[in-house]
Amino acid sequence: MTDTSGQQPVNYNAPQGSYPPAAGGDFPGKTLGIVGLVCAILFSVVGLIISIIANNQSKKAGFKNTPAFVGIIIGIITTIGTIISIIASIAMLATVSTQLQNYSNVLLGF
Repeated sequence: MTDTSGQQPVNYNAPQGSYPPAAGGDFPGKTLGIVGLVCAILFSVVGLIISIIANNQSKKAGFKNTPAFVGIIIGIITTIGTIISIIASIAMLATVSTQLQNYSNVLLGF
């Protein structure tokens, strides 16, 4: 069955093909990766966990999630920095406490 113009008629019952996602479109874990990156800067451990979850979601869907990967790196660095700061603070407080105790013993004549 041809049209008078020589073209084949459109078959509206034919199955529709699926189109690949547009460049820069959303994919699983993209928004969560951005949230994880922001949280990694502000709240290191929480951001690290969110970024890992987002990266795993994207990996399962076959996409590369750069914000989640950067969030993981920043989360690791800030978590290590926080741990080092806590240890240094405890050591400094112990040293100051010892020095104050020695100073008070000298003043009181012990």
